[in-house]
Amino acid sequence: MARIGRTHRTTALLTLGCVATFGTASAQTDPRDILKRIDSLLRGDSSHGVATMQVVTEHWEREMTMEMWSLGTDYTLVRLRAPAKDAGTATLMAEDDIWNYLPKVDRSIKIPSSMMGGAWMGSHFTNDDLVQESQMVDVYDVEVTFEGERDGEMVWELTLTPKPEAAVVWGHLEFLVGQDDYVPRWAKYYDEDGELARTMEYSEVSEFGGRLVPAVMNMQPADKPGERTTIRYEELEFDIDVDQSFFSLRTLQSGR
Repeated sequence: MARIGRTHRTTALLTLGCVATFGTASAQTDPRDILKRIDSLLRGDSSHGVATMQVVTEHWEREMTMEMWSLGTDYTLVRLRAPAKDAGTATLMAEDDIWNYLPKVDRSIKIPSSMMGGAWMGSHFTNDDLVQESQMVDVYDVEVTFEGERDGEMVWELTLTPKPEAAVVWGHLEFLVGQDDYVPRWAKYYDEDGELARTMEYSEVSEFGGRLVPAVMNMQPADKPGERTTIRYEELEFDIDVDQSFFSLRTLQSGR
């Protein structure tokens, strides 16, 4: 059974010491630095964005619009803006606390660590993916298992394994990362038995706020190939003027 707890800092989501084994990597290739670059790709020191999320399952489909704010690695707020019936539903991470706000009952619920691996809003992303609770660089060891040309571009392939003390969902992760832009092409998540559980594909690399980021992230579960969740960024800006006081229960409940 997969361990549930602090895992991947998204987003997403997609949210990254290291014991470095370089393989064919050059002496200048530091897996820790690569992972840090990936980890901060959609966040910066602070950020604000608007994205749509489309969820396709065997029995239904839905689309949501969400607005997101972040400050460093410890503060994140995600609020649904559409559809109208879900507007105001929000998730807040402030340091070690995770809260969901349900506007229909005007109630904030603290999320226990045992539920961080649960689906967020019926999607194929977990609570932890959306708030990107923990940095991968803090909880995974990483090695470069391939460095060179693949499909016409220079890439790194990284393998991440949990540190012994880390309480995480995944047995190990694999990333394919472009050397020219440090943007991941895909990420594969494996359970503790070494079986592929899901794949995240990154595409439509675009410029937002002066940096290149993947505008589209598509998550597909391995055991349900006809299902997926796709997040598409419509707006994204970095290094915004926001402080810790914004990431409060008051803001969570205010619908700002």
